[in-house]
Amino acid sequence: MTFVESNELWLDKVPAGWKRSRIRNVARFSPGCSSTPPTADEACTIVPMELISADGAVDVSNQLTLEDMQAGLNLFEQGDVLFAKITPCMENGKGAFVQYLPTRYAFGSTEFHVLRPSFAVDGRFLYYATFNPIFRAYAAENMTGAAGQKRVSTRFLKDTRLFLPSLPEQKRIAAYLDASCAALDAAVVAKRRQLEILDALRTTLVYEAVTQGINRSTSIVVHDIPSYGQTPKHWKRTKLRYEISIQNGDFASDKIQDGGAYSIYGGNGVMGHIDLSNVDGETVVIGRVGAYCGNAHYLWGKAWVSDNALIVKSRHYGRFLCYLFNALNFNGQANSTAQPVITGTKIKNTYVVLPPLAEQQAICTFLDAKLAEEKRIVTGIESQITTLTAYRKSLIHECVTGQRRVTEADLAKVLRN
Repeated sequence: MTFVESNELWLDKVPAGWKRSRIRNVARFSPGCSSTPPTADEACTIVPMELISADGAVDVSNQLTLEDMQAGLNLFEQGDVLFAKITPCMENGKGAFVQYLPTRYAFGSTEFHVLRPSFAVDGRFLYYATFNPIFRAYAAENMTGAAGQKRVSTRFLKDTRLFLPSLPEQKRIAAYLDASCAALDAAVVAKRRQLEILDALRTTLVYEAVTQGINRSTSIVVHDIPSYGQTPKHWKRTKLRYEISIQNGDFASDKIQDGGAYSIYGGNGVMGHIDLSNVDGETVVIGRVGAYCGNAHYLWGKAWVSDNALIVKSRHYGRFLCYLFNALNFNGQANSTAQPVITGTKIKNTYVVLPPLAEQQAICTFLDAKLAEEKRIVTGIESQITTLTAYRKSLIHECVTGQRRVTEADLAKVLRN
């Protein structure tokens, strides 16, 4: 295979037989209706930016008529290519080939370019060529406008050069990438499903250990506490107010320091550092305010607990209480307001069934080991997802720039798998 210099900033070399062309020469931009426009009562598909995923999928389930929809939206049709303009969506890799629409026309965000392929380019190939992560990074470097909300200009996109093989090869590459990316996406979905299952198993494991114990040969009793079912008979039924002390933390925003010696705990764990402390020794911290209120964190030693959290001290084993509080889902018991809050009073009035101290420690030793093993598995699966995602990006780049040539045999093989 012979390669030549591309003379483009975003690409080194391309196959010698590929044709250099500006995007404006192979696609029209943000087209209006080229045929009969939709009537006022005709259903049109509505696709806001959030319904385009980072892997190019388009949710086409929303339909409205012209009378109902907001004016000023971009119009597109089946076969068009969508390319995000704005910074957040560029960073998330948003774009799509509109392979299917349930209606003649669709309207969507003005924050993406609409490219309508000409006879000289296969639409799916144009999508992959512009979805190419190297090309997108180049586009991001050339965005204009105010910081934080820069845009890929129409002029830049029109004048950028792509490199096109023959139309039959474009179609072959696009078909190969369709099948390959679908397989990779399915593998990622399966891996994420594994993570969901592991998370559910972890939740069940912790809940059963702290409410039923780890020795299932002991005598059991059924309690009337909603959060409990069967518990060991020798465990103590009590109200938390008799087992813990609980108080609000202290205001900390004016005390946060870079490189402070101690952690500051807020509504969802560590939120900064400080050179002061208001707790020492074994402490359980419960988020008091915000979306994560009710979540418990265990700490040992000096720290500062902010007024967005509650300080729990007890004669019981702190790690057990932390596991227990999270299993009881205090977050789900928070006040349903714009700013969710859980109070110390609500927590103190919670009925629990507590094992003896030695059994609390044994349960924590068991859970620590099991959750460490689960974390290793989760880390491995997350690494696999990262590898699959990176390979998908690399595969697209290599195929649409000719670094990897796709033969009929390659296509036949991937279609069989």
